Amino acid sequence: MKPVSREGYKFRQDISIPCYQTDRHLVLRPAAFMDLAQEIAYWAAQELGFGYDTLHIHHTAWVLSRMHIHFVKPASWREQVSIYTWHKGSAGLFYMRDFDLRNEAGEHSVVCTSSWVVINEETRRLVRPEELAHFLEVDYEVDNAIAEPAPKVVLPKGVEPACVAEHRVAFSDVDLIGHTNNARYVVWAMDCLPLEQAEQPLKDLYINFNKETKAGECVQLYRLQDGTSWYVEGRVDGKSCFVVKLDY
Repeated sequence: MKPVSREGYKFRQDISIPCYQTDRHLVLRPAAFMDLAQEIAYWAAQELGFGYDTLHIHHTAWVLSRMHIHFVKPASWREQVSIYTWHKGSAGLFYMRDFDLRNEAGEHSVVCTSSWVVINEETRRLVRPEELAHFLEVDYEVDNAIAEPAPKVVLPKGVEPACVAEHRVAFSDVDLIGHTNNARYVVWAMDCLPLEQAEQPLKDLYINFNKETKAGECVQLYRLQDGTSWYVEGRVDGKSCFVVKLDY
C-alpha cells in the first residue's frame, strides 16, 4: 500500500510521531521534520512522474537547495499528524515545493517552503530546466504554506563567526544520493548551540545548501549570534557548504 494519498494537487501522509524523532521534552525535532518532508517529497514526485526512480534512469537526481521552516505549534510524541506537500512549479533554476504539518484538529503545526534543483549524478553539475521539460510538464497548484520563496541566508556583516566545532562526515550522514543528507546539517548546527538555547522553542529555520559534502570530509562549523538569531556555517577548505539561520 502506498504511504501517501492524493487530494487534488496535494499529497498527504498520516503519521504518529515516534519517540526517536523527539527531544527530551517530547517535541518533534526540527531535523526530524526535514526527514518527514523529504520522504513525502520523494513519494509525491514519484506519483507525478518525476521521482527518484525516473530521474535515476537518466543519471539525474533531486537536491534540496534552500528551505524555510516556520514552527507554529509543537508536535509531540504519539500525536497523530498529517503532512501535506505539493509541487508549485519552477522559478529560474529552482523547483518549488511546500509542506504543511497539521494536528488532528487540522491546526498548523509546521509550515515550510523549499527550493530544489536537479543535478547530474555523475558530473554533480546542475541540469538546466530546458533539459527536464519532458519530466516536469505537469499541472500544479499555486497555493502557499509560506508565500515568499526560501531566501538566501547571509551572515551579518562586521562580525567574524567563531569556529566552535568540526565534524567528519561519516556513514550515518550519507544518503542515497551519496552525499550528506540535508537534515544532518541541521543536526550539526543545533548541536553547536548552547544546550539551554537549543532546547528553546524554535520560531523559524532557514537553510541554504551551497556545496555538497561527502564521507570522509571534515567540515568546520562556525557560529554567530545576532540578537535572538543564531547562524551556523559549515566550511570545507574555507568554502561554504551550508548556512543555517535559527530564529528563537
